[in-house]
Amino acid sequence: MATSTESVFRSEGVPGKERFDCWRELVGRTRDSEVTSAHADDFRAEMRRLELGPVTLLRTSFPPTRFQRTARRVRRSDLGVFHLTLLLDGGFALTRDTGRTETFGGGNLHMLDSSHPFDLRAFNARAQAPEDLRIEAVGIDFPTALLPLPAHRVHELLGRGFSAREGTRALLSDFLVGLDRQAAALGPAETPRLGGVVVDLVAAWLARELDAESSVPDDTRQRALVENVRGFVARRLHDPELTPAVIAAAHHISVSYLHRLFTRHSGGETVAAFVRRRRLEKARRDLADPALRGLPVHAVATGCGLPRAAEFSRAFRSVYGLSPSEHRRQALAARSG
Repeated sequence: MATSTESVFRSEGVPGKERFDCWRELVGRTRDSEVTSAHADDFRAEMRRLELGPVTLLRTSFPPTRFQRTARRVRRSDLGVFHLTLLLDGGFALTRDTGRTETFGGGNLHMLDSSHPFDLRAFNARAQAPEDLRIEAVGIDFPTALLPLPAHRVHELLGRGFSAREGTRALLSDFLVGLDRQAAALGPAETPRLGGVVVDLVAAWLARELDAESSVPDDTRQRALVENVRGFVARRLHDPELTPAVIAAAHHISVSYLHRLFTRHSGGETVAAFVRRRRLEKARRDLADPALRGLPVHAVATGCGLPRAAEFSRAFRSVYGLSPSEHRRQALAARSG
């Protein structure tokens, strides 16, 4: 069930002639532009909006469309908003007020702001059939005032395409996709904090691009570093040697600083406790996965970085109140029933 912070639009639930206008109105709430499409008469699209305090997450799937924000429109109404987009599939051809056009493909990040005109054409050149003419994207809109970087420096990066496959960009991209996947499970109490985290990650990424890390407030840098640590842990849960010392070394900080920083920004939870919790959560999910029913319990545990069977069983029971085997049996029975 959707929470009060989430809204979902699916075109099949709307009369054919109204679909495009409904979708365009939803986009226009935070991305004011003239929107046109050759597919307007039979517009098949989906959109999820997730409100994260002052930050809005948009996940949308739509056919080829053009978005034009003219100078006249900027003068008439400017919300003072940054638009960050991660293109998942399809292509963008972006022309800004400089007259230069850049083309982006899937796996690229780019950012615009509402104070400057742009002309964005979304297309899918790889599609073989009309029903495959889809553009898939996830992005955020947030007030420009939230970004703790000099506006004139940020302007240097607007409209440029960046690969989302490495460094802080990869962490930011994974975070956006993860927010979208967990949207229905997030409650109003936690979403504002997540909005702050995603802006911190944007700030950390842009500061690195600009070689301006010193311009970012300490708290922002610290929160971004903690998210980097969480992402690092998530990618290496299988490694039994994933210790606080290894994590600290990978982030070029001391173990004592890692402990202070992580505990401060994680509600008192230590790094070691976080790693243990994430491993047990992964083991619990994997044990309940029908696709892994043939994998022995000890192999599941080893894949989660918990190779000592007796220790794993004790830890699992202490957290979930039953043995790993009992949990697997109950979970698989519930799925089949």
